[in-house]
Amino acid sequence: MMTRVKSERGAALLEAAITIPMLLLISVGIFEFGRAWQTWQVLTNAAREGARLAVLPDPTAGVAETRVREYMAAGQLPGANTAAVDVNRSASMTVNGAAVSASQVTIDYPFTFIVLQPVARLVSPGTSVGGPLTIRAQALMRNESQ
Repeated sequence: MMTRVKSERGAALLEAAITIPMLLLISVGIFEFGRAWQTWQVLTNAAREGARLAVLPDPTAGVAETRVREYMAAGQLPGANTAAVDVNRSASMTVNGAAVSASQVTIDYPFTFIVLQPVARLVSPGTSVGGPLTIRAQALMRNESQ
């Protein structure tokens, strides 16, 4: 039978008090960065959907932007209506060494971490740490000729 020394009595409690917050922070970090990655993927696909409509000959004004916002809403992004969406039909790209007409769709989406930003503000109050960050997604496609 093993007897504990009195000086080691609270060691398990102290170790738990140190490791549990670190494990929770790592778990929440994995969740938060997973959310950010999923948001970026939805934005990238939304930009592609908008570019697919923008490259068509004689597109109706606003159709590409509307499709981008619909895709973001279907992806359950809460800022779908307030995100900056830019559709540029007069962009260019190089194909086989020649410049060709293209359409570019750019989305700037303000992303807010749910848990990490309040924790960052708690640790470092009065700074810009923990503010929303902007996730940018772009798609560039060659315009179809008439």
